[in-house]
Parts: sequence; structure tokens; C-alpha cells
Amino acid sequence: MSTPADSAEAPDSPVATGDTAPPVGPPPATSDAPSNQPAGDSGEPPHGDAHGEEQKEPAASSIAFTATLIVLVGLALFGRRLFAGLFTDDGVRTWATMFVGVTVQALPFLVLGVLLSAALTAFVPASFFAKALPKHPALAVPVASASGVILPGCECASVPVSAALMARGVTPAAAIAFLLSAPAINPVVLASTAVAFPGQPKVVIARAVTSLGVSMLIGWLWLLTGKGGSWLRMPKSRHAEGTGRLEVFRSSMLHDFLHAGGFLVVGAAAAATLNVVVPREWLDTVASNLLLSVVVLGLLAVLLAICSEADAFVAASLTQFSLTARLAFMVVGPIVDVKLIALQAGTFGPKFAVRFAPATFLVAILASLVVGWWLL
Repeated sequence: MSTPADSAEAPDSPVATGDTAPPVGPPPATSDAPSNQPAGDSGEPPHGDAHGEEQKEPAASSIAFTATLIVLVGLALFGRRLFAGLFTDDGVRTWATMFVGVTVQALPFLVLGVLLSAALTAFVPASFFAKALPKHPALAVPVASASGVILPGCECASVPVSAALMARGVTPAAAIAFLLSAPAINPVVLASTAVAFPGQPKVVIARAVTSLGVSMLIGWLWLLTGKGGSWLRMPKSRHAEGTGRLEVFRSSMLHDFLHAGGFLVVGAAAAATLNVVVPREWLDTVASNLLLSVVVLGLLAVLLAICSEADAFVAASLTQFSLTARLAFMVVGPIVDVKLIALQAGTFGPKFAVRFAPATFLVAILASLVVGWWLL
């Protein structure tokens, strides 16, 4: 039987209010221990294994970087001399000449682009972009697109940079516009295009105008859909918090060079093979149809996944195709290819990638046709 005192206290008790009664006995003494205990008191750093892997990864990356660089330079300097006895057929000689020529021409621009991209990632804080962009999302999109002209970055680096922008409060539409424009219209890319197409400044202008237009259109389309929040998974930084700027610069440079250098070699080999192995009649048939040639070279850019600092030299070697078709190759490559689709899916989620890649490819093809008809 309850006492009057008990009855008076009943309304304040959990049982009287309908809440679940607390467990009998004293509360667990260790419930808050993990949150109050310093990380160093656990006997092992919370990320000890990861830190060990990070220590091993730079050494492996340095070895791979050095080996890749030696192979590329050796192939460029001594390739034809070393394999002169094997290159007896005219077709094989032509293949070797084109392969080495494209690689040697593109490699300096690739290295410069990787260095500038790593410097951007390491030394330019993401908060700078958040302060520089307009608050209104529709106005922030063209400003973010235009900033790609002065802020170089390869397509591999643009994904983590745009992810950092989103994490710092930049509207996703503006970050996506920067993701598309930075690797396509930065000074290194435009300079390499001018070198690859000497005496044809209209090609450089057409590439800049088309890529800038595509980045703005995709940014505005992202705003118009109104469903971007459910499609986009907010990314995490590739570098651990507190990592020094020099370490971020070094690791970004190694990562981007190893990835881009490998794809450059594959792209140069594919372009040389396309010109030598594929029958001339087939190429002429495809090249004679404007729409078909634009779509085919666009798909080829997706498959080859060549770095934007080097793709102009591959495009210039495809002399069977019109300038409009080669423009499509240079516009599609920096914004949608197999490595970018995988990188975007891992960073922003598969829902984003399966919608973003087809939409970007379609807009890039249509824009290349329009600008090619207008300028080329």
C-alpha cells in the first residue's frame, strides 16, 4: 500500500507519467567511460592500423611514381632505338612513332597540371570559395564555372576539391559546376590545346566555350531537378584532418600523376592503334557522318579516360575526323569517363553517378555539335 508521501511524489515519477521505469540498481558506472577517456589511454591509438597503412602507402607510392617516371622517360628517349629490330613493318613503325610522339608531347603538360592541381588542393582553403561565390545558387553556378579558367586542376583532383567545397557549405550545384569546368578550361589545358592544334586558335576558343557552357548547364539542371539532396551523398575528405600542407601536396601529386600517367599511356597506345589497325575505310565511313563521328569519339573519350592536360594531343592525331568530332572528344573526356564515373560513385554515391554521367554526356555531345557548327 502506498503512503501519502508516495502518492504525492507519484506524478513526478517515470511510472506515473507513462514512461518506462528505470532499471533496478545503480546506473552502470562505465557507460560514459569511453567518451571521457582520452584516446591515448586506451593503450592503442584509435587509428593505429590506419596510421601504419598510411606510413606504408607513401613509400609504395614513391616507388611506383619513380618507376613510372623512369619507364615513361626511357620509352620516350630510347624506345624506338631499343626495339628498332622489331619494328620492321611500316605499320608497327607508324604505331611506335605516334605512340612516342603523343606521350612526349603531352607529358610536360601532364606534369605541370598535376603540380598545379596538388598546389590548389594543399594551399587554397575551401573556405575561400565559399566566401568568393555569390549566396544565390543560380548566380553561384556561372561564377564557379568561370573560376575554372584561373584555378587549374585535373579531373581526378576536381572530385575531392568539389567534395571539400560541399563540406564547407558551397551549394552542390556550384561545386558540380566547378568540378566540370576546372579540368576542362584551366590555363594548362588551353595551352596544351593550342600546342596540339598549331595555327588553329578557333579550336581553343571552341573548347573553352563548350566546356564552360556544359558546366553551367549541368549546374543549373541540378538546381532545377530539386531532388539533388536525395541523390547526393555528402563526401568525406581524402586526407586525414590535421595533415600538413606539404604532405597533402606530396600525396596529391603522387596520386594524380600515377593515375593520369597510366591513362595517358593507354590513351596514346589506343590512338596509335586506331590509326594503324582499324581499316581506313571504316574510319572514313564513321568520319563522313557528322553525328555518328561525334558520338563515336565521345564514347571513345569515355573509354580511354585520358587526362585533360593530354587529351588534345590524342585528338589532334585523329586526323580522319572533323574538328567538331574531335571537339566532342576533348569536351567529353574531362567531365565523364570510366575513371571519373567510378570516382564519383565512390565519393558522392551510386545514385549520383548513374544520373550525372548520362546527363553530362548528352549535354556535352549536344553542346559540341552546336559550337562546332557555329565556330568550326
